[in-house]
Amino acid sequence: MNSTKITVSQATPVATTVRGDSAASISRARQVAQAFTGRLVPAPCPDVADTLVLVVSELVTNALRHGDGTFTLRLNTHPDAIEVAVDDTSPRWPRMRTPDLTGSGGGFGWPMVNRLARTTAVTRRAAGGKTVTAFLPR
Repeated sequence: MNSTKITVSQATPVATTVRGDSAASISRARQVAQAFTGRLVPAPCPDVADTLVLVVSELVTNALRHGDGTFTLRLNTHPDAIEVAVDDTSPRWPRMRTPDLTGSGGGFGWPMVNRLARTTAVTRRAAGGKTVTAFLPR
């Protein structure tokens, strides 16, 4: 009789933090998000990884574009969700607006993030600015 015990691990990667202040840091944030999903057990389907990269890209780009040019990205995982949180120093909250179909004014990103995420939240930071959080289905 074989007494080998098999254990299935639900190990999760350590929370990941990225700070950025340039267009190059947007690319780095995308790479970190992709690597983060690669460490999840069980591995998520490719759509989850793609959604995470898209949401990270949108939120850090907005932090650079509408904030003071810096961001802090935090990725964390929960049993049924991936948490994306982006801090910036701007007091202005994201808002829904009519997209600019000429391509010069934006308006597509925040609605897209809200459609892709299970839930989103914006909170004021005691040190100033805000944190934009999106919980994505795992």
